[in-house]
Amino acid sequence: MAAEVPLPIPISFVSGRYLIFSADAATYLRREYNICGVLMGTLPHVPQQNVFLGIPLELMPEEARLLVEKKVARIIDTRRYHNESMRSLAEADKIKYLQTLQREGRSVSLAMSNRKEQQREESLRKAAQKRKAKASSTQKEEEEAAKNTDDMLFEPPPRPASSLSSSSSSVQSSTISITPATTCPLLPYQPAEEYDMPLPEVPASYPVFAHLHSHGYFLSPGLRFGCQYMAYPGDPLRFHSHFLVYGFHRDQELNLMEIVSGGRLGTGVKKGFLLGHAVDPGDPSSEVRTFSIEWAGIRELEACSLLPDNALCAWTTGLQCSTSSFAIASPKHCLYTLSEAVYAQP
Repeated sequence: MAAEVPLPIPISFVSGRYLIFSADAATYLRREYNICGVLMGTLPHVPQQNVFLGIPLELMPEEARLLVEKKVARIIDTRRYHNESMRSLAEADKIKYLQTLQREGRSVSLAMSNRKEQQREESLRKAAQKRKAKASSTQKEEEEAAKNTDDMLFEPPPRPASSLSSSSSSVQSSTISITPATTCPLLPYQPAEEYDMPLPEVPASYPVFAHLHSHGYFLSPGLRFGCQYMAYPGDPLRFHSHFLVYGFHRDQELNLMEIVSGGRLGTGVKKGFLLGHAVDPGDPSSEVRTFSIEWAGIRELEACSLLPDNALCAWTTGLQCSTSSFAIASPKHCLYTLSEAVYAQP
């Protein structure tokens, strides 16, 4: 059963990063709001590894802003909140907290001592059994040897098996210092509103991010494929990404070679290269237009290639065609198509 998460969820702003330190909150956002983030916590003894990462969960500025706009989270100035709260913490509360740590440390130390004592007793019991078995076998061998030899009056009696002294069998127990962890936060879960921060600054691609998120897509950073975001139709643990997403400003000039390379890269990894922009960048509720680019990879075209009715334009090497319904490609060149993106419901 999933634990209840009180809303809004506090997002800690630390050194320019948006972090979530609650595992329940991270699970809740992934399950209910399609927000994955990136785990960045390392194991204390192996900080160089990057395979088993944990809390805190780092969010992109776009993810943090989207959650704040949906009234799901709030951004906290963690540095100011922590400094002021610790200064105002009463001396009695500090003493109580330290006593709690000492009490937990003693209980953990006692449990470890009991466990070591049980292990020591088990080791001694096994050692005693081995000595007993060895002594019985030695005695039988000596009796058989005495029967086969002549009686020697002046021969010293056989030396009995020596028993292990208790002093040698004692195990030295070393003192272990334990710093117990606590799941109870030192400061309140919901800070006062005076520590709230304004909405984070986001790039021009934010309208495309919010648009795809509203269609049920999971979005993650796209550095792996040289784009801004990667769009998944479901949880990334279950699905491959469908689009390499690149958002831009409506008046921004785009390099044709970047569009061509993005189309080739997307098709090469079995994904679509998706471009998008807001129709009115100044209006938060403005319509967003998105286009998908596909590398057709046609080497021999003997006739015209008909495009869908919603196609806007098509490019061939050395030829730009602005017609809305068809394009002609030379047999020696490949065809690029730019069409309105169509989303499949996740």
